[in-house]
Amino acid sequence: MPIHAALEAPALQLSFGLKFEDLYDRAGLARVDAAFLGFLREAALADRLQAARQSPDALEEKALSAFLIEIAAQLDDFLGHLFGITTQVQSLAASHHALAPLYACKRLFVQRKAMNTYKADVAATFDGGELARALSEQFGEPISELAFARHVATWQQDEAANSARIDLALRYAAWAAHTPSGMQKHASGVLFKAPKKLDFQKLVPLETRQENGVTVHTLRHLRRREGFALTDAGTDLTGALDQTNYCIWCHEQSRDSCSHGLKEKAPSDGSRPAFKKTVFGVPLAGCPLEERISEFQKLKSEGSAIGALAMITLDNPMVAATGHRICNDCMKSCIYQKQEPVNIPQAETRTLKDVLALPWGFEIYSLLTRWNPLDLRRPLPKPPSGRRVLIAGVGPAGFTAAHHLMNDGHTVVGVDGLKIEPLPSTLCGVESSGARASFLPVHDVRTLYEPLDDRVMAGFGGVAEYGITVRWEKNFLRMIRLLLQRREQFALFGGVRFGGTLGVDDAFAMGFDHVLLAAGAGRPTVLDIPNGLAPGVRTASDFLMALQLTGAAKKDSIANMQLRLPVVVIGGGLTAIDTATESLAYYPLQVEKFLGRFEVLCGEHGE
Repeated sequence: MPIHAALEAPALQLSFGLKFEDLYDRAGLARVDAAFLGFLREAALADRLQAARQSPDALEEKALSAFLIEIAAQLDDFLGHLFGITTQVQSLAASHHALAPLYACKRLFVQRKAMNTYKADVAATFDGGELARALSEQFGEPISELAFARHVATWQQDEAANSARIDLALRYAAWAAHTPSGMQKHASGVLFKAPKKLDFQKLVPLETRQENGVTVHTLRHLRRREGFALTDAGTDLTGALDQTNYCIWCHEQSRDSCSHGLKEKAPSDGSRPAFKKTVFGVPLAGCPLEERISEFQKLKSEGSAIGALAMITLDNPMVAATGHRICNDCMKSCIYQKQEPVNIPQAETRTLKDVLALPWGFEIYSLLTRWNPLDLRRPLPKPPSGRRVLIAGVGPAGFTAAHHLMNDGHTVVGVDGLKIEPLPSTLCGVESSGARASFLPVHDVRTLYEPLDDRVMAGFGGVAEYGITVRWEKNFLRMIRLLLQRREQFALFGGVRFGGTLGVDDAFAMGFDHVLLAAGAGRPTVLDIPNGLAPGVRTASDFLMALQLTGAAKKDSIANMQLRLPVVVIGGGLTAIDTATESLAYYPLQVEKFLGRFEVLCGEHGE
């Protein structure tokens, strides 16, 4: 869907006497906050929220979490009313509630009863096809996981009268959960999948065989890469709620290690306990942002999609830049250490996507990054401080720092060595001359998206622009850019290399009060190893940057790089994985380009 489709969107009519411009203005945000406090008075929460803001440290941690959840749950109704989408918000909540029987059935019936009543050896003797036919007759409809959960819940209301039916369901569930044929049939579902025990020496399942006297290790699951389209769209709502219901919401017991880290017992001398470590020596420090993970998962499970997003943006306002392909420190520190952890990043990304899919969903997300009533200390941006900050580098560190600096009242200018492609002024609020302009609300977030194999590299995002390649939704970079560029306190300039085009003395001479350096990941890398610059040897970051920013990855681009297989990648981090997958995707594209040019040359010479 092209960007210009935003021009054809319906007009945004806000409630409470507010206008769209108010959402990007501090005085207007104060009116939004006042409207929310008025809304909370009907729930008898307004006075409590104001008291909490005056004494944010008065509540102990468990009481604070419970209070924030109570406030967040009100945001779905409030923002639904504010944006005139109450029906759509209620429909989204209903879709969550409709799936609830799945997770209760999975936990209480499948895992606790069926898998224990009929062990794997017994389940292997069952005829899954015959059980399925019998169940379908009892259901009066084809078997689906949701139908199974709903009917079992009904039968359990009178177990004595439905004992035969319940036993039939137990046997089918055991067959589906224990046997290879049952697992294959329900491979795309969630109901009959139990968490697997972790073997830290075999985290990646391999098939091993002898071939020509050599031991060969092969991955059991291969996902083919063809081209540069998005390869991992993440989980759907069913999968996300499976994870949020798997979470035990351990903030209620002050054991939310995913957020605060998994710690050793407190020393007797009263010093701070150290973090536990994995068998590989990695500290289990939890989320770097101490995001309230358990709280957002509880809200999501209860159908409060907007409230869950508000809880996420409280500590992670740039959530569009994180998610299921960027960071998993929270999973490493999950309370489940001996079995598969809760896939927190998947649930986080799905929470964002569900809100973005609403009419005006981007504007709701955008608003929550500037006004968030769950932030007791800074619910809306602080008054202008009169101070100006220059940020060198607009990658993840730079754009996140810019957001927080603006919310603290400072003016921010971001510069980057890459060329920053301009966006339409009606979208970003900035003319090509740099002058501020009015901009339009985004009704449908799809107007901001482009297919990744055709997407123009915009330059914004630093390492996020050329790294993480197409396993992550890089259209999110445009959203992050709009979160910043639409604000009057922010200016963005590309093609400016700090230390070359602009020096530190120049910055202070121009009136900046502070310079923030956020260009580390984009620094040219020369590895201090023998033959590091030999022909055929490249650093992974250099390869990825050249591939993405020169346009070599596009079929119609004249840019090209010479790449010969086999490629040996040394290292196993994110950059190494990117390099391996992009090498496999780029090689056939390179050959296709070469053959196309060869055919043109042959045609020109009449051969």
